[in-house]
Amino acid sequence: MADLRLSYTPATGLAARIRRKDISPVEIVSNSLARIEEVNPGLNCFCFVFPDEAMELACAAEAAVMRGDALGPLHGVPVAIKDFTPTRGKRTTLGSHAFEDWIPNHDALIVERLRDAGAIMVGKTTTPEFAHSGFTRSPLWGITRNPWNPAKTPGGSSGGSAAAVAAGCVPLAEGTDMGGSVRIPASFCGAVGFKPSLGRIPMDILPTVFDTISHFGPLTRTMADAALFMSVASGPADRDIMSLKPGIAFDVPPAADVRGLRFALSVDLGYMAVDAQVEACVRDAASALVEAGAVVEEIELAWTKQVTEDWTRYWEVYLAAFFADKLETHRERLDPNVVALLEAGLKMDAVAFKRLEIARTEQWLRLADVFREHDALLCPTMPRPAPDADRDDADFGRVDDEGRYHGFDMTCQFNNVGQCPALSVPAGFTAEGLPVGLQIVTNRFDDPMALRIGAALEAARPWAERRPEV
Repeated sequence: MADLRLSYTPATGLAARIRRKDISPVEIVSNSLARIEEVNPGLNCFCFVFPDEAMELACAAEAAVMRGDALGPLHGVPVAIKDFTPTRGKRTTLGSHAFEDWIPNHDALIVERLRDAGAIMVGKTTTPEFAHSGFTRSPLWGITRNPWNPAKTPGGSSGGSAAAVAAGCVPLAEGTDMGGSVRIPASFCGAVGFKPSLGRIPMDILPTVFDTISHFGPLTRTMADAALFMSVASGPADRDIMSLKPGIAFDVPPAADVRGLRFALSVDLGYMAVDAQVEACVRDAASALVEAGAVVEEIELAWTKQVTEDWTRYWEVYLAAFFADKLETHRERLDPNVVALLEAGLKMDAVAFKRLEIARTEQWLRLADVFREHDALLCPTMPRPAPDADRDDADFGRVDDEGRYHGFDMTCQFNNVGQCPALSVPAGFTAEGLPVGLQIVTNRFDDPMALRIGAALEAARPWAERRPEV
């Protein structure tokens, strides 16, 4: 059986113990693999596990420690990579029969950087087909489940990564976020999930480097681990013309002082229907920041459901541009929701698509007004706790008699303004024991501020002590 104390030790703690020779990378990686073996049959968070290679790399990492070699900041620490992100020599299926046998001949840059820092990839995590959904379910790999309640979804599309972190399989995992795919599962799984500023981590896995909604981000259990991930993974690279130059330094752990800072609170973003328990947790988290010395002011953001609809139309074209060729070759084996998205994207005309930028501009100008007087915007990450695992995105999107929009997420809105970092951190639990996330959005390119606020909340309301009983 896995040693749960070791399973839930943060990456920062594991790396420090390895450097002190208190523990061997072999023991850590062996424990990670044991934990995966225990929980994966029930959760389906990993589609591939690499025990032999991981143990070989752990032995090499141990030898490096004993020789006194220079060690990277993640030396010997097990990590997981999403099955949307290319890994050299290892199948990368994107959750789809269309890529079932694809073996890339290259690593994504983020994988290179994690490996160069000494991390050991123990497996690849499940994702819905083409990372299209806020539920992790695919025709190829089936349903992934939430460690807090296996009847519930872990969220998506980085649901496998979030479930793996929450269940103690790895201390940190990589995810991608085009509409909330890091933050959604972070909220549902009680983890930390960060969408950094557009270009902070180079995005080199798409056919284009000019997309404006796509991000890599970490899934972790602590703010220090999120900062450590960012310190390793961020920085400019020619492989992504939109990567930000110069790079910035991330303090590990982040500063946790919010005294004198001013935060805006919007529970509904102006139009969302929000579960009462979610609202209570978010307000409690805001109160904790006030107790820590910040000023929190409730605002009217005055967005409408058009913000969500504009992202959805962009997303349809995004998917069609990259994957519509699979309709001819794999239509019968694609997720029906994917087929519908691809067909909708193919119908969009170029002028209508370009006009989405006008709507996004109006959205940004309203948010810019907020940032003129506030250091961050606080809101729920998700308007509800995790739904049942067998539901899907199409079950959401109605408007009630009071004009409230019952949408699925409160994350895609901030991919429309991707230059603004957005962080999800645990904010509490419902009466049924399901996690709730607080979303912290900061002004463009101010990634350290988002982590600083998250660290302050972590200090005020520690969340790592509570674990799922899986």
